[in-house]
Amino acid sequence: MLSRLVKYARPFRGRYRAAAAFSVTNKIFDLAPPLLIGMAVNIVVEREHSLLADWGVADPFDQILVLAAVTFLVWVLESVFQYAAAIYWRNLAQSVQHAMRLDAYSHIQGLELGYFEDKSTGGLMSILNDDVNQLERFLDGGANEVLQVLTTVIVIGGIFFALAPSVALVAMAPMPFILWGSFVFTRRVAPRYLSVREQVGLLSGQLANNLSGIATIKSYTAEAHEVTRMRELSDEYRERNRLAIRLSSAFSPLIRMVGRDRR
Repeated sequence: MLSRLVKYARPFRGRYRAAAAFSVTNKIFDLAPPLLIGMAVNIVVEREHSLLADWGVADPFDQILVLAAVTFLVWVLESVFQYAAAIYWRNLAQSVQHAMRLDAYSHIQGLELGYFEDKSTGGLMSILNDDVNQLERFLDGGANEVLQVLTTVIVIGGIFFALAPSVALVAMAPMPFILWGSFVFTRRVAPRYLSVREQVGLLSGQLANNLSGIATIKSYTAEAHEVTRMRELSDEYRERNRLAIRLSSAFSPLIRMVGRDRR
């Protein structure tokens, strides 16, 4: 699925690269405040012998002014790149979503009539709307989050390994288990959400049929019967979601247990 998403994003590779660059730059500036706080502490403790003094700013008051100006600049640039990343990712998501929806509709429209005999309208609508929208939501927010997490790991990990290699090794030790757990979790939870998608297709199809045939329902005074049918379908949808939520909600606590310090 990811390879297909990359294929659809290929015509927009320029915007994709710009969006990725904005995401990475935004996270780098977002990680700067702890370093600036450390420099402020260094000024208070070392005064004329601080790091800024080594760069030619000897007076502590001038060092504070320089640090304040740098902090303001970092805050402005972090906000600017965050805005740019959001604009680029969201517009890219809309473009890819548009291309995928048209391609999916063209493919379905070109199928033989026999294909539609055992397919519900709701199921096809679920593919054309819900599935495409899920991929659009990934590009809208998920890709940006993945890049920012990778940037955080690389930057913070690089600083750790430069300053305290032994501490960095201990901090990074749970990473293989977290990655392994993520793949196992994905394989376990995917069938449950596939079941949810199938049920939402049935629910959507029944809703479409009932709304298009509302005159027939009223003429046979079958409102109560149709409400009962909708209740059963909706209950089944809720139950399948509940099973999927039970498993997906356990992921974060389990990963947190793996990565937690043992003291």
